[in-house]
Amino acid sequence: MLERARAAGVEKIICVGTSHADSLKASDFAAHQTGVYWTYGIHPENIATPVPENTWGQNAPIAIGEVGLDYHYDEFNREAQIKLFESMLQLATDHDLPVSFHVREAFPDFFAVIKNFPKVRGVVHSFTDSKKTLKRILNETDFYVGINGLATYSTLPTPPIERTLLETDAPFLAPRPFRGKINEPSYIPEIAAWLSEKINLDVKDVAKITTKNAETLFQI
Repeated sequence: MLERARAAGVEKIICVGTSHADSLKASDFAAHQTGVYWTYGIHPENIATPVPENTWGQNAPIAIGEVGLDYHYDEFNREAQIKLFESMLQLATDHDLPVSFHVREAFPDFFAVIKNFPKVRGVVHSFTDSKKTLKRILNETDFYVGINGLATYSTLPTPPIERTLLETDAPFLAPRPFRGKINEPSYIPEIAAWLSEKINLDVKDVAKITTKNAETLFQI
């Protein structure tokens, strides 16, 4: 998979954590691969996982994530999710790290929580909400917005290129023409090509700008 990514021109890959154990696996993987970075995060679906005091060793992550709020399923625990999210944002603040936000059907609480963490910077990963919500993100925060394969077969609103990051959300949400298959980093050029047509900008410029955005946010 790494060989296919590099053959496709993908030079840097971020392996995203969604639980404590998962994050440490990402850390170990990144430590043994050139051009691979990792993030530490506890996804809202893993609210039962306590946040360890000694979160990671010497191999520090480049970001906290993916973390946030997800109210999609009926039996979600709103208070527990908010408490976990706040602890992750405090972790990001303490270590001066950007955040990969997971927000699903929970933007009112998301905006309320982040107001208490004004120094936090990050990206709203896999954005799937309305034009109104996108406008609020752009106007009220400095966050980037993540576009992935889902955008290639949906009618989601598109952020301005200067606030856009390209992502996979692998192994999920493979773009056309790979929909239904396991997603992987080598498919990023497909998302760039789709965005190029969508906003009428040369694909090389799309790649250049979004790469610069990612490098700026994650300092890689």
